[in-house]
Parts: sequence; C-alpha cells; structure tokens
Amino acid sequence: MSEHNPRTWLSTWTPEDPTFWENTAKPLAWKTLTITTLNLMMAFIVWFVVSALVVRLPNIGFKLTASQTFWLAAMPGLAAGIFRAIHTFLVPIYGTRHVIAFSTLSLLIPIVGWFYAIQDPTTPYWVLLLLSFLAGLGGGNFSSFMPSTSLFFPKRLQGTALAIQAGIGNFGVSVVQFLTPWIIGFALFGTLAGEAQTFVPSIPGMPPRPMWLQNAALIYVPFIVVFGIAAWFLLKSVPVRANFREQLDVFHVSNLHGFWMTSLYLMTFGSFSGFAATFPLMIKQMYTVLPGGPDPLKYAFLGPLVGAAARVLAGPISDKLGGAIVTHWSGIGLLICTIAVTFYTHPDAATGMTQFPLFIGLMLGVFFFSGVGNASTFKQMPMIFEPRQAGGIIGWTAAMASFGPFIYGMLIGWSFAATGSPNAFFYAAALFYLFNIGINWWYYARKGAEKPC
Repeated sequence: MSEHNPRTWLSTWTPEDPTFWENTAKPLAWKTLTITTLNLMMAFIVWFVVSALVVRLPNIGFKLTASQTFWLAAMPGLAAGIFRAIHTFLVPIYGTRHVIAFSTLSLLIPIVGWFYAIQDPTTPYWVLLLLSFLAGLGGGNFSSFMPSTSLFFPKRLQGTALAIQAGIGNFGVSVVQFLTPWIIGFALFGTLAGEAQTFVPSIPGMPPRPMWLQNAALIYVPFIVVFGIAAWFLLKSVPVRANFREQLDVFHVSNLHGFWMTSLYLMTFGSFSGFAATFPLMIKQMYTVLPGGPDPLKYAFLGPLVGAAARVLAGPISDKLGGAIVTHWSGIGLLICTIAVTFYTHPDAATGMTQFPLFIGLMLGVFFFSGVGNASTFKQMPMIFEPRQAGGIIGWTAAMASFGPFIYGMLIGWSFAATGSPNAFFYAAALFYLFNIGINWWYYARKGAEKPC
C-alpha cells in the first residue's frame, strides 16, 4: 500500500483553507460522511443486536439464569472497548478506505453466527458468550470511523459533522430494538431461514406462539455486504499518517486533558451505551413480572432513539455555544435524572404499573442528556488537540466509553442480585457525574479556564 496510490490516498488535504474547502474538499467530505455514517449505523446494529435477543432466549427454550442474560448483554461492551483500542490507531496507518470497508464486512462473522445459534436451544453457553463478544466488532468500528471523519472537516464544522455521524450511527441501537419485535413475528424468508421456535410468554395465562428469532440477525446481512462494498469502491483516505509509536504521544502523562476528556466521555457515551444495553433487562426485571407488565422491547428502543436524536441536534448547538458549556448542562441533567429515577425502581403488584411511566420518562431524560453530552464532548476534543492527536483522542475516549455496556451490565446485575434493585448502581453513577461536572467546569467551561472550548 502506497501513500501515493490514487485509488486509496488523496495527494493533499487542507480543509482549513477556505478556497480548497469550497472547491475541492467540501463535496468529498460530505460524501465520505454519508457513506461512513451508513456503515457506522450498521456497526451499532450488530453491536446491540444481542441486547434485543437475550430477553427472548429463555422464552424459546434456552436455559439461562438472569445473571447469564446480563453477562450476554454486557459482553459486547467488553469486546467493543478492546476492539476500539485497536481501531484508535488504524486510520493513520491503513487509511479510511481500507479500514471502513474491511471492518464493516467483518460484521458478518457475529451476525451469521447468531443466525445459526438462535435456532438451537442446546447451543452451549460458551458459544453464546463468544458470539456476544464478537458482536463487539460493531462497537469497535466507532474508534476508527469518527477520527477519520474529524480529518475530513475544518474545525468550525467538526462538531456538526461528528454529531451527525455519531447520532445517526447511534440510531442503529433503536433500529435493532424497534425492528426486532416486528421482524421475528413471521416467516420473512420462508423456509430458507429455518423453522419457527415456540415462544412461551413469561406472563401466566398467555398462550405460546410461533417466533422466528433468527430473522433478527439475518435481515442485516445484505445491508452489511452492500455498505462494505460501497466503502471499498467510493472512499479515499486523507494523507495524515503516523505509525503506532508516533500516535502514543496523546497518552503522555503530562497531557492530562486526554485523561479528563476520557472521563467526560465515559460520563456521556458510557451512560448512553450502558443503559441502551441494560434498559430492556431492567424493564423485564422490575415491571414485566407484574400483572399487565410490558414487553421490554416495546419501550427499550425509545431510549437510544432519544439519545441519538439529542446527539444530532446538540452538534450545531455545540459549534455555536461551545462544547464545554453544553457538556456542563448535560452533566447536570444526567445527575438530576439519575437520582430521580431511584424513586421508581421498587415497583410492587399494587403500585408498580402506575410508576412505570415515570420510570420510563426519567430514563429517557438520562438518554437525552447523555446524547447531548456525546455531541458536545466531541466538539471539545478537536478544539483542545491538533488534528492528528484529536483523532487519536477521539478514538481512545470512544474505546474507554464503549466499556459502558459491560460495566453497566455487570454492576446493575450485581445491584439486582445484592439489593433487589438497581439503585446502588444509580447512586454510584450520580457521584461519577458530579465528579465530571467539576472537572469540565474547572478545565474547560469557567471563565479563565485552562482550555476554553
């Protein structure tokens, strides 16, 4: 692979030059954003497909405990953090075209694996864990896609561009959680996709019904193939290159802003991804068991939908007002909603369903403010660091925050096991939010801050 290969690498790229931007860079940057965003949305779909599947598995014959289902929901987050750490360094080495195309096509591995595993209730638990881990390939893609996008746009538009890409990419979570209940209800592919399973509802008295859970995986295969091929033929790479050793400068101990921005993004995207993975399981644990309890997947998609929309809308606002002040209010909103939701996490048969709308409303508040903060922190990073370092920091912070599903899944599962509710986790999260509000205010948002952004 040569830097001068015209099929892969652009010869020059100076988006901060107004003339170059308007005449050359602008159309290519927006075309690249469109293609990579579609691929990123598919990556999020694969990353979170497990969260939509695990709530159904015990009802179609899989012998799983509540703890095991939380582990399955958490495993993609553990994997995504590892894969994102790797993806952080890929674009300056291999370029946008190669990284986007090959990482998208790699999503076929977990999605085809789940298609087959779902159809056999005797599939060993370790195989399910492995497939959950491989679903994290989708989460890993974020840490190369987003740094790539930051290289294509001038600083004045990076908040908007990154918010559009990440926000629409985040919609993939809602797509998979919204589409799954519908797509599994009929033989979409006929006998080609296998036989129906028998779904036995958790609520006593409801009759069994046929279900094609494998549809929830197979439906995405053609999209993965088409988007991956489109990336290979339509994308190019900007001439911003560095080897692995050169990229390590962003982690120097003297550069504390890399650590602080990682913590801030753990507060925002860690919350978004962590609650997106565990939201349906929390609903099932607390409310589905009650008389008239809801189907978790009829509500679970609303959280990621709200968070993704907030991220798109907050991007231009962050460009206008500054990322730090928007992050400040995002943290305050997260703090208030997280404390308030603890009043509605002890439902019982007498009062439980009357509390359900308030629980859902406050959780949507958590998703909203996490989405706002997702956009504003990505505005801050390109303002604090030079372009190549900003790409590395964006990738690294995204890697750490993608552990959200794993951390949240494990700790919320522990909280349920130890106390019967998720409140112990919510209290700890509130303290973490308070810490980050202080860090952001001191270093970035207050008058006279070290790095106003």
